Amino acid sequence: MSNFFVYCSSARKISTFLILLLFGAVILLPLPACSKIGHSIKKPAEEKSLGECVVLLHGMARSYHSMDDMQERLLAEGYHTVNQGYPSTREGIETIAEEYFPAALNHCRQFSPTAIHFVTHSLGGIVVRKGIKENKPEKLGRVVMLSSPNRGSAAVDFLRNWKIYQWLNGPAGQQLSTAPDSVPNQLGPVDYPVGIITGDRYAFFDGWLSRILPGKDDGKVSVERAKLEGMSDFLVVHESHPFIMDSVYVQDETVHFLKNGTFKHQKDPLPPVSGADWFSIQSK
Repeated sequence: MSNFFVYCSSARKISTFLILLLFGAVILLPLPACSKIGHSIKKPAEEKSLGECVVLLHGMARSYHSMDDMQERLLAEGYHTVNQGYPSTREGIETIAEEYFPAALNHCRQFSPTAIHFVTHSLGGIVVRKGIKENKPEKLGRVVMLSSPNRGSAAVDFLRNWKIYQWLNGPAGQQLSTAPDSVPNQLGPVDYPVGIITGDRYAFFDGWLSRILPGKDDGKVSVERAKLEGMSDFLVVHESHPFIMDSVYVQDETVHFLKNGTFKHQKDPLPPVSGADWFSIQSK
């Protein structure tokens, strides 16, 4: 059984790299038996517990494992954590928000938290906006969005008619355009504390997409389109879209916002501090 998990882990990493290299428009091609929808629920040591819970939601075509490092950091800070997986490439945003958003809330509620926060990556931020709009939870705390296409992405405008893109990204992949009737553009402003972190570097395999995005970008979403009316704070870091959540700097700023409602805005070091620093490039 342990060999199976080693295989899955290795195969997942290899498939991720190959798909990123070949297409640049997706994050992961799931493998049979290695891509089950799941979740990870962890509680901190009793002496460190803050009595608050954080729901983590991953991005398009990723699994909850992509948020593992962020989950461990939040756990170390004393938060109960629910790292929720969902079928990002098989269902539309409405269905995901209707089924998996409440499920994550219920997992949090078992701890009777004094506040429920959210930390999201990419599509996960749009799912949370939709979920809160339809079913705003009691004891809602703060939300940190990493590289979410809050006003849509021009990359989706460019790719949405490609058959390979449609096959790999499913219904939700069609809902993230910059059109006025796209899901993110129909959700409106927020009236709860939201801090947004986005990147201005792109991974080398996203160079061709970066060239079609207006202004600074992270290879998938332009800096300007990550912004959201009503947001409490905004921060641009030297990270790329697929790896922003692994940055220790980003994790530091995320924790600071959850605790204080603002980012620390500490000096962002160059090069990026994530594992992808050796192949990310400054956007135009």
